[in-house]
Amino acid sequence: MLASLDGEREKLPVVQQAGEMEVGNLSRHAGYTQLAHEGSGEIVVDVDVLRSRLAQALDGDPSESPGAGGEYGQRMLFSDPSLERQTSVRQMLTEEVQHVASETWLITRLSLTLLRFLGIGTRWIGKFIRLFLYAMFLLPGFVQIGYYYFFSKDIQRSLVYGDHPRNRFDLYLPTAGQKSGQAQIGPEVGQNGRPAVIFITGGAWVIGYKAWGTLLARQLVERNIIVTCIDYRNFPQGCVSDMVADVSRGIGHVFQNIESWGGDPNKIYLVGQSAGAHLGACALLMQAKKQTLEERAELTWKASQLKAYFALSGGYNLMSLMEHFNRRGLYKKMFLRIMEGEESLPLYSPECIARSPSFRDAVPLLPPITLFHGTADYSIPHEASVEFAEALQSVGATVNTVLYPDKTHTDLFLQDPMRGGKNDLLADILRVIHADDEEEQGEDAVAMMRPRLVPECLLQLARWVSPF
Repeated sequence: MLASLDGEREKLPVVQQAGEMEVGNLSRHAGYTQLAHEGSGEIVVDVDVLRSRLAQALDGDPSESPGAGGEYGQRMLFSDPSLERQTSVRQMLTEEVQHVASETWLITRLSLTLLRFLGIGTRWIGKFIRLFLYAMFLLPGFVQIGYYYFFSKDIQRSLVYGDHPRNRFDLYLPTAGQKSGQAQIGPEVGQNGRPAVIFITGGAWVIGYKAWGTLLARQLVERNIIVTCIDYRNFPQGCVSDMVADVSRGIGHVFQNIESWGGDPNKIYLVGQSAGAHLGACALLMQAKKQTLEERAELTWKASQLKAYFALSGGYNLMSLMEHFNRRGLYKKMFLRIMEGEESLPLYSPECIARSPSFRDAVPLLPPITLFHGTADYSIPHEASVEFAEALQSVGATVNTVLYPDKTHTDLFLQDPMRGGKNDLLADILRVIHADDEEEQGEDAVAMMRPRLVPECLLQLARWVSPF
């Protein structure tokens, strides 16, 4: 190229390797003009002068006498951070737009599939209207939570844990050095690391999303606890076996990476809410059973590694809940499709799994289990937790049941935290996580008083119209 362009000026692309651009003698000189076009990655040079510089470099002459127009500098390496940043931002924006476009198309396609199952029914249409009103009444709180979710430096969003759609999670990290004397975030924290919570979101196996855990995660991360909120395939993108597999895969990913995030692998707690409580219980019990079989060598995590399991407002006997869900608008036909047929209901009912004789050897591998439920829960009656606790106790598992009088399906998880002040659910969770840390217990009592996010009148209206 140089031989064919004598005396001509030509745009030559900059060669970039590992963020550096290698260019010889770029000082200004007569007959030698440098022009870097912002964002273009190109430099305009005089080819004659460039050939001269290259020849001198090959001859081993590192410098040249000054000429009339200025001085020649030594051959050097330099990096252009502005170009690197612009390229990085461009790539990031492109990937984000592509991801949003693909997700939008996916949601549209799945929504149409879902509509075919629901049909034109007054029950679900009424619930949709109530859901819209519920969201409007709580909008002041959702705006504040959304701002935190999208702009907080504590959160790394949509990290990948598997190969399937929606195999992503959000990672909430406490600020490094937040507590005096606390270990820093890094790969060598080990046993001195922070406790961690893995959260499995609810959503009736249909509308679950990892961002639903933001409010709880924010409260926990402020108490120096690492939080991961795991997303999973919802129906109709996946059925119950896919959901349990995703949840288990996500838990395994956390165990494999927790030390690099500054966490303690011996202080990992699993939390599930509503449908997430059911899926978390399935994953936990199935993993415990796998530990007793020859498959244990292939496991990415073990049930016995969990410090505890907290299940909030879950349903654990699908056979006894099927008619209840049908009356509430989750129609039997659709429910059975989610659960892969009526014959699969016992296989994905944690209560039935616990009572199975084949599960007895796995019972000692279970961590302590705490079941939370409100007595005014109409979505999933609190008896579901009571009966599951009885099944676990009958086989010798360690289980505790906490019932909250006059609390609905969403009071504990949404309305109460938005009300501010003391949060009973958060207090009960922290009491277990910080059971061996008296200093943290003292700080928990002070930090428990939260600011109000939504006026009381709107909270009462939201409770009144809630479809849950």
